[in-house]
Amino acid sequence: MKNLSDLVYGIVGFGLMGGSLAKAIRENVLSSSCAHGSIFASDINSASLTLAKEQGIADEIFPVSGVDEMLSQCDFVFICLYPHATLEFLIQHKNSFKSGAVVTDISGVKTEICSHLDEFVSGNFDFIPGHPMAGSEKEGYVNSSGSIFKNHNYILMPLAASKPENVNLFKQLVSMMGFTRIVETDAAVHDHKIAFTSQLCHVIAGALVSSAEDSQITAFGGGSFEDLTRIAMINAPLWTELFLANKKELLLQIENFEKSLDEIKNFIITEDSDSLKRCLENVREKRISMGKI
Repeated sequence: MKNLSDLVYGIVGFGLMGGSLAKAIRENVLSSSCAHGSIFASDINSASLTLAKEQGIADEIFPVSGVDEMLSQCDFVFICLYPHATLEFLIQHKNSFKSGAVVTDISGVKTEICSHLDEFVSGNFDFIPGHPMAGSEKEGYVNSSGSIFKNHNYILMPLAASKPENVNLFKQLVSMMGFTRIVETDAAVHDHKIAFTSQLCHVIAGALVSSAEDSQITAFGGGSFEDLTRIAMINAPLWTELFLANKKELLLQIENFEKSLDEIKNFIITEDSDSLKRCLENVREKRISMGKI
Protein backbone atom coordinates (compact mmCIF):
# COMPACT_ATOMS: atom_id res chain seq x y z
CA MET A 1 0.00 0.00 0.00
CA LYS A 2 1.13 3.55 -0.68
CA ASN A 3 2.55 5.52 2.24
CA LEU A 4 0.12 8.33 3.05
CA SER A 5 2.89 10.56 4.36
CA ASP A 6 4.66 10.49 1.01
CA LEU A 7 1.76 11.37 -1.27
CA VAL A 8 1.04 14.62 -3.06
CA TYR A 9 -2.47 15.79 -2.13
CA GLY A 10 -4.36 18.11 -4.46
CA ILE A 11 -7.32 20.15 -3.29
CA VAL A 12 -9.53 21.88 -5.83
CA GLY A 13 -11.64 24.53 -4.12
CA PHE A 14 -9.94 26.00 -1.08
CA GLY A 15 -12.85 27.31 0.97
CA LEU A 16 -14.08 26.11 4.34
CA MET A 17 -14.08 22.40 3.49
CA GLY A 18 -11.07 22.35 1.20
CA GLY A 19 -9.05 24.33 3.71
CA SER A 20 -10.17 22.11 6.59
CA LEU A 21 -9.20 18.97 4.67
CA ALA A 22 -5.79 20.46 3.94
CA LYS A 23 -5.25 21.41 7.58
CA ALA A 24 -6.35 17.97 8.79
CA ILE A 25 -3.93 16.30 6.39
CA ARG A 26 -1.13 18.66 7.38
CA GLU A 27 -1.72 18.14 11.10
CA ASN A 28 -2.35 14.41 11.13
CA VAL A 29 -0.67 12.91 8.07
CA LEU A 30 2.23 15.16 7.10
CA SER A 31 3.31 16.44 10.51
CA SER A 32 6.13 13.93 11.03
CA SER A 33 9.69 14.90 10.17
CA CYS A 34 9.80 11.68 8.13
CA ALA A 35 6.90 12.79 5.93
CA HIS A 36 7.82 13.71 2.36
CA GLY A 37 4.34 14.41 1.06
CA SER A 38 2.94 17.75 -0.11
CA ILE A 39 -0.33 19.63 -0.39
CA PHE A 40 -1.19 21.46 -3.61
CA ALA A 41 -4.14 23.83 -3.77
CA SER A 42 -6.16 25.53 -6.49
CA ASP A 43 -8.93 28.08 -6.10
CA ILE A 44 -10.45 31.10 -7.79
CA ASN A 45 -9.68 33.13 -4.66
CA SER A 46 -6.00 34.07 -4.85
CA ALA A 47 -6.06 35.63 -1.36
CA SER A 48 -7.04 32.30 0.21
CA LEU A 49 -4.27 30.51 -1.66
CA THR A 50 -1.67 33.07 -0.64
CA LEU A 51 -2.72 32.84 3.00
CA ALA A 52 -2.57 29.03 2.91
CA LYS A 53 0.93 29.20 1.46
CA GLU A 54 2.06 31.72 4.10
CA GLN A 55 0.63 29.54 6.87
CA GLY A 56 2.46 26.49 5.59
CA ILE A 57 -0.75 24.61 4.86
CA ALA A 58 -0.28 24.51 1.09
CA ASP A 59 3.15 23.75 -0.34
CA GLU A 60 2.25 24.86 -3.85
CA ILE A 61 -0.66 27.00 -5.05
CA PHE A 62 -2.17 27.10 -8.52
CA PRO A 63 -4.58 29.54 -10.12
CA VAL A 64 -7.58 28.04 -11.90
CA SER A 65 -5.71 28.41 -15.18
CA GLY A 66 -2.95 26.17 -13.83
CA VAL A 67 -5.10 23.42 -12.32
CA ASP A 68 -4.21 20.88 -15.05
CA GLU A 69 -0.55 21.23 -14.15
CA MET A 70 -1.44 20.60 -10.52
CA LEU A 71 -3.59 17.55 -11.24
CA SER A 72 -0.84 15.90 -13.25
CA GLN A 73 1.33 15.77 -10.10
CA CYS A 74 -1.19 14.71 -7.45
CA ASP A 75 -1.59 11.20 -6.06
CA PHE A 76 -4.81 11.96 -4.16
CA VAL A 77 -7.25 14.68 -5.24
CA PHE A 78 -10.18 16.17 -3.32
CA ILE A 79 -12.63 18.17 -5.45
CA CYS A 80 -14.35 20.59 -3.09
CA LEU A 81 -16.83 22.36 -5.36
CA TYR A 82 -20.61 22.69 -5.59
CA PRO A 83 -22.29 19.58 -7.08
CA HIS A 84 -22.83 20.91 -10.61
CA ALA A 85 -19.37 22.46 -10.68
CA THR A 86 -17.89 19.16 -9.49
CA LEU A 87 -19.42 17.27 -12.39
CA GLU A 88 -18.31 19.92 -14.88
CA PHE A 89 -14.79 19.86 -13.46
CA LEU A 90 -14.50 16.09 -13.70
CA ILE A 91 -15.66 16.07 -17.31
CA GLN A 92 -13.49 19.00 -18.34
CA HIS A 93 -10.29 17.77 -16.67
CA LYS A 94 -10.68 13.99 -16.94
CA ASN A 95 -7.49 13.69 -19.00
CA SER A 96 -5.36 15.79 -16.65
CA PHE A 97 -5.23 13.53 -13.60
CA LYS A 98 -2.03 11.69 -12.81
CA SER A 99 -2.09 8.06 -13.87
CA GLY A 100 -3.14 5.88 -10.93
CA ALA A 101 -4.36 8.81 -8.83
CA VAL A 102 -7.23 8.47 -6.38
CA VAL A 103 -9.83 11.17 -7.08
CA THR A 104 -12.79 11.98 -4.84
CA ASP A 105 -15.39 14.68 -4.34
CA ILE A 106 -17.15 15.96 -1.23
CA SER A 107 -20.50 16.82 -2.82
CA GLY A 108 -23.61 16.54 -0.64
CA VAL A 109 -25.57 14.81 -3.42
CA LYS A 110 -24.27 11.91 -5.47
CA THR A 111 -26.91 10.49 -7.81
CA GLU A 112 -26.51 13.22 -10.39
CA ILE A 113 -22.72 12.89 -10.48
CA CYS A 114 -22.81 9.11 -10.60
CA SER A 115 -25.36 9.14 -13.43
CA HIS A 116 -22.66 10.73 -15.63
CA LEU A 117 -19.79 8.38 -14.79
CA ASP A 118 -19.40 7.32 -18.41
CA GLU A 119 -18.52 10.92 -19.30
CA PHE A 120 -15.41 11.15 -17.12
CA VAL A 121 -14.40 7.84 -15.54
CA SER A 122 -11.54 6.07 -17.28
CA GLY A 123 -8.84 3.61 -16.36
CA ASN A 124 -6.40 6.47 -15.86
CA PHE A 125 -7.52 7.34 -12.32
CA ASP A 126 -9.66 5.79 -9.58
CA PHE A 127 -12.74 7.89 -8.80
CA ILE A 128 -14.21 7.11 -5.38
CA PRO A 129 -17.14 9.37 -4.39
CA GLY A 130 -17.11 10.49 -0.77
CA HIS A 131 -18.90 12.77 1.66
CA PRO A 132 -17.33 14.04 4.91
CA MET A 133 -20.23 14.52 7.31
CA ALA A 134 -18.93 17.64 8.99
CA GLY A 135 -18.91 21.35 8.38
CA SER A 136 -19.71 24.75 9.82
CA GLU A 137 -22.20 27.55 9.44
CA LYS A 138 -19.22 29.78 8.65
CA GLU A 139 -17.68 30.09 5.21
CA GLY A 140 -14.32 30.52 3.54
CA TYR A 141 -10.75 29.38 4.08
CA VAL A 142 -10.27 31.83 6.96
CA ASN A 143 -12.81 29.82 8.97
CA SER A 144 -11.38 26.40 8.11
CA SER A 145 -10.09 24.09 10.82
CA GLY A 146 -8.44 20.70 10.81
CA SER A 147 -10.35 19.72 13.94
CA ILE A 148 -13.91 19.91 12.55
CA PHE A 149 -13.74 16.29 11.40
CA LYS A 150 -12.98 14.70 14.77
CA ASN A 151 -15.53 12.07 15.80
CA HIS A 152 -17.61 12.57 12.65
CA ASN A 153 -18.77 10.19 9.91
CA TYR A 154 -17.35 9.77 6.42
CA ILE A 155 -19.50 8.22 3.70
CA LEU A 156 -17.72 6.34 0.91
CA MET A 157 -19.35 5.14 -2.30
CA PRO A 158 -16.80 2.92 -4.08
CA LEU A 159 -17.59 2.09 -7.68
CA ALA A 160 -17.50 -1.41 -9.13
CA ALA A 161 -14.16 -0.53 -10.71
CA SER A 162 -12.65 0.96 -7.54
CA LYS A 163 -9.48 -0.84 -6.52
CA PRO A 164 -9.70 -2.38 -3.04
CA GLU A 165 -6.24 -1.09 -2.14
CA ASN A 166 -7.34 2.46 -2.95
CA VAL A 167 -10.53 2.13 -0.91
CA ASN A 168 -8.45 0.91 2.02
CA LEU A 169 -6.01 3.79 1.51
CA PHE A 170 -8.93 6.21 1.57
CA LYS A 171 -10.24 4.71 4.81
CA GLN A 172 -6.82 4.93 6.41
CA LEU A 173 -6.51 8.57 5.39
CA VAL A 174 -9.86 9.74 6.76
CA SER A 175 -9.29 7.80 9.98
CA MET A 176 -6.04 9.66 10.49
CA MET A 177 -7.87 12.92 9.84
CA GLY A 178 -10.18 12.27 12.80
CA PHE A 179 -13.25 10.57 11.34
CA THR A 180 -14.37 7.74 13.61
CA ARG A 181 -17.03 5.98 11.54
CA ILE A 182 -16.69 5.16 7.86
CA VAL A 183 -19.80 3.95 6.04
CA GLU A 184 -19.78 2.33 2.59
CA THR A 185 -22.93 2.62 0.49
CA ASP A 186 -24.08 3.65 -2.98
CA ALA A 187 -25.24 6.98 -4.42
CA ALA A 188 -28.97 6.25 -4.20
CA VAL A 189 -28.89 5.19 -0.54
CA HIS A 190 -26.62 8.13 0.28
CA ASP A 191 -29.01 10.68 -1.21
CA HIS A 192 -32.02 9.09 0.49
CA LYS A 193 -30.40 9.10 3.94
CA ILE A 194 -28.78 12.52 3.58
CA ALA A 195 -32.14 14.02 2.66
CA PHE A 196 -33.20 13.20 6.23
CA THR A 197 -30.07 13.66 8.36
CA SER A 198 -28.81 16.82 6.68
CA GLN A 199 -31.09 18.51 4.17
CA LEU A 200 -34.36 18.17 6.11
CA CYS A 201 -32.61 19.55 9.20
CA HIS A 202 -31.56 22.64 7.27
CA VAL A 203 -35.10 23.04 5.91
CA ILE A 204 -36.57 22.84 9.42
CA ALA A 205 -34.02 25.26 10.85
CA GLY A 206 -34.73 27.71 8.05
CA ALA A 207 -38.49 27.43 8.48
CA LEU A 208 -38.19 27.89 12.25
CA VAL A 209 -36.18 31.10 11.92
CA SER A 210 -38.49 32.34 9.16
CA SER A 211 -41.51 31.85 11.45
CA ALA A 212 -40.04 33.92 14.31
CA GLU A 213 -42.22 36.84 15.38
CA ASP A 214 -39.31 39.27 15.65
CA SER A 215 -35.51 39.40 15.68
CA GLN A 216 -35.43 40.03 19.43
CA ILE A 217 -36.97 36.67 20.28
CA THR A 218 -33.55 35.31 21.27
CA ALA A 219 -33.74 37.40 24.46
CA PHE A 220 -36.15 34.73 25.62
CA GLY A 221 -33.98 31.82 24.49
CA GLY A 222 -32.58 29.21 26.82
CA GLY A 223 -30.46 27.25 24.38
CA SER A 224 -33.05 25.19 22.53
CA PHE A 225 -33.66 27.76 19.81
CA GLU A 226 -29.94 28.36 19.43
CA ASP A 227 -29.16 24.64 19.14
CA LEU A 228 -31.92 24.06 16.60
CA THR A 229 -31.12 27.03 14.37
CA ARG A 230 -27.33 27.25 14.22
CA ILE A 231 -27.40 25.65 10.78
CA ALA A 232 -29.92 28.21 9.56
CA MET A 233 -26.96 30.55 9.06
CA ILE A 234 -26.70 28.88 5.72
CA ASN A 235 -24.69 29.20 2.51
CA ALA A 236 -27.76 29.97 0.42
CA PRO A 237 -26.35 29.29 -3.08
CA LEU A 238 -24.89 25.94 -2.04
CA TRP A 239 -27.94 24.68 -0.19
CA THR A 240 -30.32 25.85 -2.89
CA GLU A 241 -28.38 23.64 -5.29
CA LEU A 242 -28.34 20.72 -2.85
CA PHE A 243 -32.08 20.93 -2.16
CA LEU A 244 -33.02 21.03 -5.83
CA ALA A 245 -30.50 18.37 -6.87
CA ASN A 246 -32.07 15.99 -4.36
CA LYS A 247 -35.64 17.24 -4.83
CA LYS A 248 -37.42 13.87 -4.91
CA GLU A 249 -35.82 12.48 -1.76
CA LEU A 250 -36.04 15.76 0.16
CA LEU A 251 -39.73 16.25 -0.60
CA LEU A 252 -40.40 12.71 0.64
CA GLN A 253 -38.68 13.51 3.95
CA ILE A 254 -40.49 16.85 4.28
CA GLU A 255 -43.84 15.09 3.79
CA ASN A 256 -42.97 12.47 6.44
CA PHE A 257 -41.99 15.24 8.84
CA GLU A 258 -45.24 17.10 8.16
CA LYS A 259 -47.20 13.98 9.10
CA SER A 260 -45.37 13.70 12.43
CA LEU A 261 -45.82 17.41 13.13
CA ASP A 262 -49.57 17.19 12.34
CA GLU A 263 -49.94 14.24 14.69
CA ILE A 264 -48.41 16.15 17.60
CA LYS A 265 -50.42 19.25 16.64
CA ASN A 266 -53.66 17.27 16.77
CA PHE A 267 -52.83 15.80 20.19
CA ILE A 268 -52.45 19.37 21.45
CA ILE A 269 -55.63 20.62 19.74
CA THR A 270 -57.71 17.80 21.25
CA GLU A 271 -55.86 17.97 24.58
CA ASP A 272 -55.18 14.26 24.30
CA SER A 273 -52.59 14.17 27.06
CA ASP A 274 -52.26 10.38 27.13
CA SER A 275 -51.46 10.14 23.42
CA LEU A 276 -49.15 13.15 23.59
CA LYS A 277 -47.28 11.66 26.54
CA ARG A 278 -46.90 8.28 24.78
CA CYS A 279 -45.71 10.02 21.65
CA LEU A 280 -43.05 12.00 23.52
CA GLU A 281 -41.94 8.92 25.45
CA ASN A 282 -41.62 6.95 22.20
CA VAL A 283 -39.66 9.79 20.62
CA ARG A 284 -37.26 9.86 23.55
CA GLU A 285 -36.67 6.11 23.40
CA LYS A 286 -36.22 6.18 19.64
CA ARG A 287 -33.69 9.00 19.88
CA ILE A 288 -31.72 7.18 22.55
CA SER A 289 -31.63 4.03 20.42
CA MET A 290 -30.13 6.05 17.56
CA GLY A 291 -27.03 6.76 19.63
CA LYS A 292 -24.56 9.66 19.49
CA ILE A 293 -26.39 12.32 21.46
